[in-house]
Amino acid sequence: MALTIIPITFAEACAFVQQHHRHHKPPVGHLFSVAVADDAAAVVGVAIIGRPVARRLQDGFTAEVTRSATDGTAHANSCLYGAAWRAVKAMGYRRLVTYTQDGESGASLRAAGFVVVAQRPPRPGWDAPSRPRVDTHPVDVVRTLWEAS
Repeated sequence: MALTIIPITFAEACAFVQQHHRHHKPPVGHLFSVAVADDAAAVVGVAIIGRPVARRLQDGFTAEVTRSATDGTAHANSCLYGAAWRAVKAMGYRRLVTYTQDGESGASLRAAGFVVVAQRPPRPGWDAPSRPRVDTHPVDVVRTLWEAS
């Protein structure tokens, strides 16, 4: 089966993430989104690319894959990561980062040329006295930071 990269709107990408992502809701914004379609032109995966969530990575030259979701089609995820990296490079970015959670192999990221740059310890949550928050995503999970550059 041939996979083809196609454009997708933010709303369409968010709907796909809502239906197919294992542990996150769609993000609130993006720089752009990209999809991958199968031979029948059906969307089988999406990637949403935005500015980095971590403030220390917000240098103006780094973008982040904030969500990637597929319906399980083989090689769709690595196709999306490769397309995202090519697109951000064409836009003038120098780095593209993303995270995996403990237990995720990162095989799609390695296939797309990403490398591990750090392990992040688990956080008990994002709530703090100076900035009260309600956690809307998994907490207490080790995360791996990946980078394409």
